[in-house]
Amino acid sequence: MGGDAGPGMVVAALARSVLRHPAAKFLLHGDEAVLQPLFAKRAKLLERIQLRHSPDQVRMEDKPSLSLRRGRNTSMWRAIEAVKNKEAEVAISAGNTGALMAMSMFQLGVLQGISRPAIAALWPTRRGQSVVLDVGANVTSDAEQLVDFAVMGEAFARAILGLDRPSIGLLNVGSEDVKGHEAVRAAAQILRNTSLPIEFRGFVEGDDIAEGTDDVVVTDGFTGNIALKTAEGTAKLVVGFLRAAMTRSLLGRIGGLFATGALKALRRKLDPRASNGGIFLGLNGIVVKSHGGTDEMGFASALDMAIDMADSGVMTRIIADRAHVEDTVPEAAAS
Repeated sequence: MGGDAGPGMVVAALARSVLRHPAAKFLLHGDEAVLQPLFAKRAKLLERIQLRHSPDQVRMEDKPSLSLRRGRNTSMWRAIEAVKNKEAEVAISAGNTGALMAMSMFQLGVLQGISRPAIAALWPTRRGQSVVLDVGANVTSDAEQLVDFAVMGEAFARAILGLDRPSIGLLNVGSEDVKGHEAVRAAAQILRNTSLPIEFRGFVEGDDIAEGTDDVVVTDGFTGNIALKTAEGTAKLVVGFLRAAMTRSLLGRIGGLFATGALKALRRKLDPRASNGGIFLGLNGIVVKSHGGTDEMGFASALDMAIDMADSGVMTRIIADRAHVEDTVPEAAAS
C-alpha cells in the first residue's frame, strides 16, 4: 500500500514478475477493497497471488515509533510478520523506510554477532556492479558497526554477485591512512588484520564508487544515502541534458536518429529502476526496500532482487563470517 504510485504500481509489477519467475508465489497484503478491482482484468494473476486483507497503512510522514505502536494491521507489518512466521522468505515494500526498518528489527531481530543492520544497494559502475552500504539505516556508525557492514557486504557480494574474494573499500575523504575520523581508521585496522576471504583495499573516495574500484564500499548511512541520492540525481541530469541537446535543433535531431541505439543503451545504464531495491542486511529475515518513487519496472527489479535474496543463503554466511572476524582479529587490533 506504500510508495508514491500506490498499489496499482505494485500489481502491475507483479504481472511482470510472475512471468520472470514462474516458480515464485506471492502474498499481497493490503486493503481488499482497493486491491480487488486492480485484478479485474488480471484474473490469471490470482492463481499465483494470495491476497491478505490489511485494513491500515503506514503513511510516508509517520514516525517509526508511531508505526510500531499503531501499525499491527498495516500491510507493512503483516508482510514482515509473514517472514517471521515462515510463511514467506522475503518481504518487500515501497513504503516509509524508517517504519520498515523499525518494524523489521522489532519482529525479526538482528543476526547473531551483528550490532546494527544496514541497507545495501547494488550500484552500477564502469566495471559492472558494486555493493554499497549503509545507504540510510544508520546516521552515525562506530568502528564495530562499520566492520559489521563490511562483513555483510562481502557475504552479499559472494552470495549474489558470485565473487570468491570480493575487494572491500572504506569510503573516506582521502585514500591516505591518516585521513578520516577515528571510527573509520579503527575499522580499517580491524579489516586489515582479519583472515576473511576478502581483499581489503583500505580507503576509497567518492569517485571510486562509480569507477567500480572495489566490489564493496562501506560507509555510514548518512554519507551513503547522500551519495546514493546524488548519483540518482546526476543520472537524471545527464539524461535530461542529452534529451535537450538532441531536440534543440534540426542538426541535433538528425544526430539523435543516428545515435538512437547508443542513447538507448546509455539510458538503460543510467536508469536507477534497473538496480532498484535496498536490502536490509543483518536481520533474522530478508527485507527489501523499493524506492518510494519508482514505477512498475523499478518495483519489478526490486522483486527480482528479493527472489535472488531468498535463494542466496546470505544470512548463514553473515553469521559465520562475523564470528570468524572475532576469532581471527588480535585483541589489540579490535580494541
